[in-house]
Amino acid sequence: MKSVLGWVVAAAILLFALAGPITAAEPDWGDVRDPAPPPALAIGGYARGCLAGAVALPADGPGYQVMRLSRDRFYGHPRLIRFIEGFAETMRAEGWDGLLVGDLAQPRGGPMSSGHRSHQIGLDVDIWFQPEDRPLSEAERESRSAVSVVSGNGQTVEPAEWTDAHARLLRTAAGFAEVERIFVGAAIKRKLCATTVGDRGWLAKIRPWWGHVYHFHVRLRCPPEDAACGNQAPVPPGDGCDETLAWWLSDDAKAELERLRKLPPKRLTLNDLPPACRAVLGDP
Repeated sequence: MKSVLGWVVAAAILLFALAGPITAAEPDWGDVRDPAPPPALAIGGYARGCLAGAVALPADGPGYQVMRLSRDRFYGHPRLIRFIEGFAETMRAEGWDGLLVGDLAQPRGGPMSSGHRSHQIGLDVDIWFQPEDRPLSEAERESRSAVSVVSGNGQTVEPAEWTDAHARLLRTAAGFAEVERIFVGAAIKRKLCATTVGDRGWLAKIRPWWGHVYHFHVRLRCPPEDAACGNQAPVPPGDGCDETLAWWLSDDAKAELERLRKLPPKRLTLNDLPPACRAVLGDP
C-alpha cells in the first residue's frame, strides 16, 4: 500500500473540521474560478493539498441538488463526482426523497478561507441530513438552513428529526468501497451503535467528530493511481462502539474542543503544501 506522505501529520487531521475562519494561502485559492487542466490528480493530504483536473458536480441530477452554489465549492475529483451521482441514484431507488449536497472542493482544491480545514483534494463532500424532492430555487439554495438531528445537549439524537431512514442513508454510504470514512456527531454514532443488528462491520467507517449534526461528511480514499495523494491512517479495528466513542460524549471532549477553538488560526501558505500545488495554482 502506498505510504502516507511524511508531512501529513496527526495535528492537521485533528484540526481539519473545526468551525471558524482560517487565513488561506496567498494568492487565495478561492479566487480561482476554473479548474486546472487534466489529468485529475488529488495531491497531498485532505487538510493540506490541492486538486488538478477537477470536475464540477452539476447543480441538479437524478436524486440530488447542490446547495450554496455561490460558494463555488462544487468541484471534485472525478471519483467523488461518480460517487455522489451513484449514491444519489441508489438512495432514490431506496425511497430517499433527494440528497441536498453541500461543499465539495474549490475549482483547484487547496485551503478555504472559511468553513473547512479539509476538502482540499477533491475527495470530501458534505451531505445534509434533510431530504428534499421539491426543486429548490437559487435563492432557496442560498438561504435555506440545515436542521440538526442531534438534541441541544449533544448527547442524543433529536426524536423529531432522526428516523430509521437516516441510519439506512449512512449505512448505504458506508457500503461504497471507495468510502474511507464518514464523519458524524458523536450522538449519531452512539445511536447507530445501539440500534444496529446483524452486520456491524460498516460502523467502523462511521467516525465521531465535532459539529457534524446538520450534515455528514463523506471522505473517499485516495485513488490508487494518484501517487501524490496521502491517505489518512486506516480506521481502527472493531466497530468503534467502545470507550473511544464514550470520550467524544464526555466533558473532557467538550474541554478539548474549547481549547482548540482558542488556538490562533493557522495561516497556510504555498510552502505548507506539496510543491506540485504551485503549478496547480498557476504560481511560478
